[in-house]
Amino acid sequence: MATQGVFIGTDSGATTSKTGGVWADGSIISHQLRQSSTNSAAGTGAVVRGWVDGVNGFLAENNLQWSQVQGVGLALPGPYERYGVLGRSANLPASFANWDFHADYSRALAQAAGRPVPLVAGNDGNYGGVAEAQCVRGGRRASVLMLAPGSGLGAAYVDPNGLPLDGDTLNGMEAGHIPAALHLLGNIRPFTCGCGRDWGCIEAYTTISGLPQLLGEMLKKYPGHPLATSPAPMKEKAFSLRTLAQQDDPLAVEIFNFQAKALGLHMAALLMALDTEFVVIGGGLIDPGATTPAFRERYLRIIRETALPYLWPQQRARLKVMPATLGELSQAIGAALVALYRSQAKA
Repeated sequence: MATQGVFIGTDSGATTSKTGGVWADGSIISHQLRQSSTNSAAGTGAVVRGWVDGVNGFLAENNLQWSQVQGVGLALPGPYERYGVLGRSANLPASFANWDFHADYSRALAQAAGRPVPLVAGNDGNYGGVAEAQCVRGGRRASVLMLAPGSGLGAAYVDPNGLPLDGDTLNGMEAGHIPAALHLLGNIRPFTCGCGRDWGCIEAYTTISGLPQLLGEMLKKYPGHPLATSPAPMKEKAFSLRTLAQQDDPLAVEIFNFQAKALGLHMAALLMALDTEFVVIGGGLIDPGATTPAFRERYLRIIRETALPYLWPQQRARLKVMPATLGELSQAIGAALVALYRSQAKA
């Protein structure tokens, strides 16, 4: 194995960066999560040095050499001004706007390796979808939709070649900001979304970001619930719901059932456009370390059953809704896989 070529993935979040890698056949080198601080407060130079340190550490831990590195992928949240150039991000210092991170990382990689190293970059959610798609698809050629509700709604479409839909402005598959089917959700009011849109982004009905608003609405049905009289801030109350749901609290269960229904309707709408056989559901609600088997089974079942009536008969017969399996590794592994796939396309 030590003589094989490898492809490295860097997943850079606002606070934490992760490093992973795959062999030239696409298999994962290590399932051990390697992470470190992104150091964004120290400026772009410190961030790039951290990325390179992450690669150095990953290579050392797995008895690999820079001479084996055939390509690197970088997963980075947008928005982008253009390919490889960051836009104004709410989670990074204002000085990072217009940063040509692709050029800076390319130079740093070349210095570390002693030669130019091909670098690809893209949206972290899209790259996470690439990794999860490889897991569920196996060796088959099939397209995959991934939906990952967490603090926001990550979404990715991965084509049969394993590559994500990026879009013309690198904003493709920002599906969390498509409006929800409010008329099918009990005519609930349009929630405020962090993106600024006022049309009821689905993200606000399916993720942590909208949970305080959803709790506020649902408490009207449960005036005697302890959360209705608690003096705690609404955000703090919302964060207690997942624990309550594991205890079969009726209010908490109804809220997460609502989120599953909303996500199922959204999934059906996306399948009308994308027509994938596989749908992967990620996020904390299907994490075995955070929820019970009964909770996860109910959550996935409601998503699937809600979507089915709105699909074509042939879609209903083929649809496979599956939980994500790679967790925090997915985006780094996906970045490495895109680097691999791009190199194969050029060969």
